[in-house]
Amino acid sequence: MTGLEAELRKAVRGDVGFDITSRALTTMDASNYRRVPLGVVAPRDAEDVAAVLEVCRSHGVPVVPRGGGTSIAGQATGTGVVLDFTRHMNRVVSLDPEARTAVVQPGLVLDRLQDAAAPHGLRFGPDPSTHSRCTLGGMIGNNSCGSHSVAWGTTADSVRELDVVTARGQRLRLGQGWAGAPAGLRELVDGELARLRTGFPELPRRISGYALDALLPEHRADVARSFCGSEGTLGVLTEAVVRLVEAPRARALAVLGYVDEGAAAEAAAGLLPHHPLTVEGMAADLVPSAAALPRGGAWLFVETGGTSDAEARARAEEIVRAADVLDALVVTDPAGQRALWRIREDASGTATRMPDGSEAWPGWEDCAVPPRRLGAYLRDFRRLLGSHGLRGTPYGHFGDGCIHVRIDFDLLTEAGVSRFRRFSEELADLVVAHGGSLSGEHGDGQARAELLPRMYGDDMVALFERAKAVWDPDDLLNPGVLVRPAPLDANLRFSVLPRQPVDVAFGYPADGGDFSAAVRRCVGVAKCRTTAVSGPAVMCPSFRATGEEEHSTRGRARLLHEMLAGEAGGLVTDGWRSTEVRDALDLCLSCKGCRSDCPVGVDMATYKAEFLHHHYAGRRRPAAHYSMGRLPVWLRWVDRLRLAPLVNSLASVRPLAAVAKRLGGIAAERRIPRLAPETFGRWLRQRMREWTTEARKGGRPELPRTMVHLWPDTFTEHLSPEVGRAAVRVLEAAGIGVLELPGRPWKVARTEDGEVVGVGTSAPWGRPRDRACCGLTYVSTGQLDQARAVLRRTLDLVEPFLLPEPDEVRGLGEATGPDEVSRLSGVAEPPVFVVLEPSCAAALRTDLPELLHDDPRAARLAARVLTFAEALERLAPDWRPPVLNRPVVGQTHCHQHAVLGDASDRRLREAAGLTGELTGGCCGLAGNFGFEKGHFEVSRACAEEQLLPSVRGASEDTVVLADGFSCRTQLEQLAGVRGRHLAEVLAEGLDRESRDGAVPPAP
Repeated sequence: MTGLEAELRKAVRGDVGFDITSRALTTMDASNYRRVPLGVVAPRDAEDVAAVLEVCRSHGVPVVPRGGGTSIAGQATGTGVVLDFTRHMNRVVSLDPEARTAVVQPGLVLDRLQDAAAPHGLRFGPDPSTHSRCTLGGMIGNNSCGSHSVAWGTTADSVRELDVVTARGQRLRLGQGWAGAPAGLRELVDGELARLRTGFPELPRRISGYALDALLPEHRADVARSFCGSEGTLGVLTEAVVRLVEAPRARALAVLGYVDEGAAAEAAAGLLPHHPLTVEGMAADLVPSAAALPRGGAWLFVETGGTSDAEARARAEEIVRAADVLDALVVTDPAGQRALWRIREDASGTATRMPDGSEAWPGWEDCAVPPRRLGAYLRDFRRLLGSHGLRGTPYGHFGDGCIHVRIDFDLLTEAGVSRFRRFSEELADLVVAHGGSLSGEHGDGQARAELLPRMYGDDMVALFERAKAVWDPDDLLNPGVLVRPAPLDANLRFSVLPRQPVDVAFGYPADGGDFSAAVRRCVGVAKCRTTAVSGPAVMCPSFRATGEEEHSTRGRARLLHEMLAGEAGGLVTDGWRSTEVRDALDLCLSCKGCRSDCPVGVDMATYKAEFLHHHYAGRRRPAAHYSMGRLPVWLRWVDRLRLAPLVNSLASVRPLAAVAKRLGGIAAERRIPRLAPETFGRWLRQRMREWTTEARKGGRPELPRTMVHLWPDTFTEHLSPEVGRAAVRVLEAAGIGVLELPGRPWKVARTEDGEVVGVGTSAPWGRPRDRACCGLTYVSTGQLDQARAVLRRTLDLVEPFLLPEPDEVRGLGEATGPDEVSRLSGVAEPPVFVVLEPSCAAALRTDLPELLHDDPRAARLAARVLTFAEALERLAPDWRPPVLNRPVVGQTHCHQHAVLGDASDRRLREAAGLTGELTGGCCGLAGNFGFEKGHFEVSRACAEEQLLPSVRGASEDTVVLADGFSCRTQLEQLAGVRGRHLAEVLAEGLDRESRDGAVPPAP
C-alpha cells in the first residue's frame, strides 16, 4: 500500500480503491482519450471531499471529479485520484414544489431527479440523451443541454446555488451578487470588463471556455452560473440548488420530413417563433428503419406541449402548416413518441458505426453556430470532410445550431492521427468563421481546449488561465483540461491496443474477425448503467442488481481493453489469465441484452465465452462448468440408462441433494429440477412408429404440404417434454407436420470436389446414437472446443437438409430401410427447424455461425431456424389460433428480445386474445448462471426487478407466460408460480374447443 493510499484510507469514510479493477474502470470516459489514475475514491460527504483534497495536495497528486463518465471530450479521466460521486453522494436531498427548486448531490442521475419531480408536475429542464445515467454534477461541470434547450436552456440556466470545495479546502456557497467568490476573482473581473463584454460570441450554445461573462454586473455577478461548464477545474461540487420547470401536461411530436439534412437545417431556425419544446434533426443514415417516419432523407423532431392533448396536437399541426416540408407526421401516442425519441437518443452510439460497418469516433461531437447559419455551416462542414477523405453523419439540436457527429477518423496509425489533427484545426477555424463555439454541449476537455485560442484569441485564453489560478493556484484540479491543455492527439485510448488481430475462437463477423475491434465497440455512452429498465429493454441486469461499474457492460469492456493493452501500457498484464477480468465477467448473466440494447452492439455474452475459453485452457474449471456446462451429456446418459426416477428420488433427499449441489458447484438455495419420466424424443418416436404402422396398414398416406423438424433441445427433451407435446398439437392443428431430427448420420454421396449429389438413410430415425445440440451450455461456460465439436456433429446430422439448393432436398425420405439410398422428396417447403427454447434458437442463429464461421453449413442452418411463433406465421399464415380472451403477464425471454425478436409472438398473442404486455429485463436464472454457487442473490435481485412483481400483481385468471425453461424455473422456485410456454396455452385452448364441440378454422 502506497503512502497516498494509506493516508486516504485513514482520512475518508468512503471507499478507496487503488486496485487494478478500480483504476481500469475509470481510465476512460466516452471520449477518444485514456488516462490511468493512481486510485479512485467514492466520498460519502463534503467532509470526505475536503479530506481527499487535503491529502492529495500534500502529495502533489491531481484530483478529477467524475459523475457517470459519459463525457465526450476526455474531462472525466485523469492521472491522479478520481472522485466517483455515483456510489454515495447520489441523492435528492430535498424538493420544494412551491419554490420549484431541488437540492441535489453531484452523483444523482438525472432521471432520478425527474422521477422525484414528476408527481408535482415539475421537471428539470435540460435533458441530454444520456439522461438515464448522466449525473447532475457532470451536467453542471459540462453545462449540459439536451433536446429541450430551445425551451428551457442549458444547465447553467437552471442553477441557483452551488456548494463547492476548493483545491485548498475552502467551503464556498456560490450564487449571485458575488456570493461565494474566491478572493481575487472580483478584482480580476473588474480589471477586464471591456474584454468580457466583447470577447464572447452571442449564441444559445456557447459552452467553450470559462463563462466569465456571467460575472459581469449586468448579469448579476452570478458566480454559480460562471462555475457551470468549468469541467472540474475550479472546484469540487458537493451540493446544488437547481430550478425546476413546469412539465407540460400533454405533448405532441411533429416529425417533419425534408429532402436532406441541409434542407432540415435551413428550416429549423424558422420554427423557433412558434415556441416549440424541441427542434431536433437527424438524417436517414442514422435511422435503423424509416418505416415509422414520413417520407424524406432527413427529419426534424419538433415537440410541442399543452394543457391537453388537443392543445398539444393543435400546436404541432400549426408547426406542420408553417414548415415547408416534404412530408409530415404528428404523433400524440406516448408510446409512439417514446419509440421515435429512442432513435434520436441512441444516435450517439449508432453513429459510431458507418453504414458499411467501419468505425467512427467523437472528437468534434458538438460544435455550435448561430441557428440561422446552420445550413451554410453544414454545407461547408461536408466539403471539409470530403477534402480530408472523411465521413460523418451530423445530427443533433438543429434549433440551437448545435451539431453532433461521429467521424471515421483513423486513430490507429500515425498517418491517421496526423489527419485527425489537421482536420481538427481546420474545422475549428470553420466554426469560428461562422461565429460559433467549438463546444455547444459537451465541453472542451482535451479534445478542443488546445484550439481555444482560435476561438477566443490568446489574450482571452490567458484570462482563463488567470481565473483558474484564482480558484486553484496549485493546479490540482483536472490539470490538462481547458487551460494549459494536453495536445488533442495525445493520450488516445487506442494507442495501447495491439495492431495485429488476437487469436480467438469466435469469428466476430461484424468486426472483421478482430477481437480488439469488437472490444473497441464500447465507446462509453453507458446505456448499460441505467438504474431502471423501461419497456422491453434488458441491458444490463447485473449492474442494476449490484450498482457496481465493474458489473456493467461498459465496465467489463474497460477491463478487456486493459487486458488487450497488456504490457504496452495496460493495467491488466496477465492477459487471458487475468483474475480481475474473470471476476468482472463472473456476474455477467450472458443475457445478450447488450447485443440489442447497446447502441453499438457490444456482445458481452460472446466476449465472456471467449475469455473463459482462454482463461481455463489447460486448467481445471469450476465444478459448475462440468455439472451444468455438460448437462446434455449427463442427461443423455440418464435417459439411456432409464435413471430419471432414481435421480429424482435421490434429489428429493435433502442431505443427498446438498452433497450433489456442493460437488456440482450449485447454489445451496436452489432446488434441483425434476427430470421427466419420459423424454420428448421417446414420446415423438413412439408417435411416429404408430403413424408408420397405421400408414402401412392403409397404404402410404398423403404427407402434409408443410413439414418441419422440431429441434430436440435439452430442456424440452429432458425437463419439460410437455412443451414439446403441446407444440406438436398446435403445429398439426395448423396443418404443419412434425418430424424428429435424425439421431444418426445419413449416408452422403459426394463428387470429388465435395459437392453433395445424393443422400441416403441408415435408419436415421431409429434409436438415437447421437443428438443434435445447439451447444448453448458449452458456449455459456466457455468450453468452446467442446462446443465446436458438438456443433460439427450436429451439422453432420442435419447436413442433408442444408444443401445449398433448397429444391434438391425437400423433406421426408421415401426409403426407410437400413441401407437404402434415395433422394428426398415429398413436401413443398425447404426444411426448417422449429426451436421451442428461445436460448437454443438464439444460439443456433448467432453462436453457431460465429463459432463455426469456417463452415458454410452453419450459416445455412442458422437461416432455417424458426421460433414457434415464427413457424406458425410463416408456414401457416391463414391459420387462426383459438381465441382465449385472457390477460397475460410474464417476461419476454432475454435472448428472444436480443437476438430473435418477438414481433411474431406479439401478433400470435393478439390473434389468440391474450392481452397485456410482457415485461423486459431478465429473469435472473439465465441458464447455468442462477444455479451457480455465489450467484443466488444477484439472480433473485434480477427477478425482483420486474418479473416477480408483475406476477404477484396479476389476477387469478391471468396467464403467466414464460417460453424459456430458465424463466419457468425461476418463477416456480422464487414465487411458487407455474409459468407456461405459449405453445402450452394454445394447445389447452385447442383442447377446450374440441371438448366444447367448437370447430376450429380449417388450416
